[in-house]
Amino acid sequence: MDDAPEPPRPDPGAAPPRTRLRRLARRIAVDVAPLQVSRDFRLLWTGLLISEAGYQFTLVATFVQVTQLTGSPAAVGAVGLVGLAGLVLGTLAGGTFIDRYDRRTVLVWSQVAFMVATAALLAGALMERPPLALIYGAVALIATVAAVDGPTRSAMTPRLVGRALLPAALVLNQVIWNGTGLVGPALAGIVIDRLGLAWAYGVDLVTYVAMLAAAARIRPLPPEPGTEARSGWEAVREGFRYLRGQRVLQATFLIDVVAMVFGMPRALFPILADVQFHRGPAVVGLLFSAPAVGALLGALTAGWVGKVRHQGRAVVWAVAVWGVGITAFGLVGENLWLGLAFLALAGAADVISAVFRGTILQLTVPDALRGRLSAINILVVTGGPRLGDLEAGLVAAAFTPQVSVVSGGILCVVGAFALARLVPAFWRYHAGEPA
Repeated sequence: MDDAPEPPRPDPGAAPPRTRLRRLARRIAVDVAPLQVSRDFRLLWTGLLISEAGYQFTLVATFVQVTQLTGSPAAVGAVGLVGLAGLVLGTLAGGTFIDRYDRRTVLVWSQVAFMVATAALLAGALMERPPLALIYGAVALIATVAAVDGPTRSAMTPRLVGRALLPAALVLNQVIWNGTGLVGPALAGIVIDRLGLAWAYGVDLVTYVAMLAAAARIRPLPPEPGTEARSGWEAVREGFRYLRGQRVLQATFLIDVVAMVFGMPRALFPILADVQFHRGPAVVGLLFSAPAVGALLGALTAGWVGKVRHQGRAVVWAVAVWGVGITAFGLVGENLWLGLAFLALAGAADVISAVFRGTILQLTVPDALRGRLSAINILVVTGGPRLGDLEAGLVAAAFTPQVSVVSGGILCVVGAFALARLVPAFWRYHAGEPA
C-alpha cells in the first residue's frame, strides 16, 4: 500500500492568522497620530466635530422649511443659488484675510458670524410664516462665512501637524464631516418631525459655542516671517495667477465641480421622500445621512491612502464611482433601502476623492498662498453642491426628479473620464510631484 502524502508543515516564520488580521487592520484603519502629537489639532478637531454636527441640523432644516413654504423644486434649488453667491463673496475676501492676519483670530470671528446667521434662522422659525428672503439671506451669510472658516482651518492644518502627518489629518477631518453627516441629518429629521424647525436651528446655535471655545485656546498662527502681506484685489489676483499656471490643481477643482453640479441630488431629497418613497421628514434625514454612512466607512478604512502614488488616477476613478452610485440611486424605484445603499456607495467614493484632492492642494501650494488657494477650493467644494441644488431643481421641474438624478449621475461619470483625457497630466500625477 502506498504511503499517504505527508501533510504540509507550517512555516515557522509565518505569522498566525490572528496576527495577520491585526496587521491588516492596522494598515487600513484610520491613523490617529495627528490627534496624539498635536494639542492644537486636537482642539481644532474636537471643536469642529461638535459644530459640524450642529450645522447638519440647519442644512436639513433650510431645505425642509423652503419646501414647506413653497412646495416648489425651483425655490428649493434657489437655496443653493443664494448660498453660491455668498461663497463667491466670501472667497474673494476670505483668502486674503487668512493669509494676511492671524488664522486663529479669523477662526474665532467666523464662529461669531455663524452664530448671528443661525440666530436669524431661529427667529424666522418662530414666526407663523417667515419671509423667504430671511431664509435666503441667512443661508447666504452662512455660506459667506463658510468661505472664510473652511479655508482658515485647512490652511492651519499643515502648520499644526506637519507635512508627514497631513494626509492622516485630512482623513480625520473626513471622519468628522462624514460622521456628523451621518448622525446629524438623521437626528435633524427626527427633531424637525417631532419638535419643529426652531429646535433644529437652536441645536446648531448652541454647538458653535464649542468651536468658539476650542479656537480661542489654539496658539496664535500669524503669517510666517518674511511673508509679504498683500491686501485687496492684488492679493486675490495673485492667488488666481498662481492657479492659472497649475494644470493639475485646476483639474482637482474641475473634477469636483463635475461631480457636485451634476451628481448632487440633495435638494430633491424632501421631494423624493414624498413622491417616490411616500415617507415624511424622517426619511429626508435618512437620505441626507446615507452618503455619510459610506463616507464614514471609507474614512475609517482609509489608512492605505498615504501609500497611493497615482493620486490623480485615484481621484478620477473615485468620482466615476460616485456617479455610478447616484445613477443607481435614481433607478431603484420605491425600494428605499436599496437607494440608501447606493447613496452610501457614492459617499465612500467621495471621501477618497476628497482626501487625495486635499493632499494635492495642501502639499503643493506655498504657505503664503495656502489661504487663498484653500478659499478657492472651498468655493469649489461647497459651491459645487449649491450649483447642483439649482441644477437638480431645474431639471426636476422640467422633467421629473428621477430624470434629474439619473441624468446627473451619468454626466458625472462621462465628465470625470473626459477631464482625464483633456488633462493627461492629472491622470498621470504622482504623489509629491509639482502640481
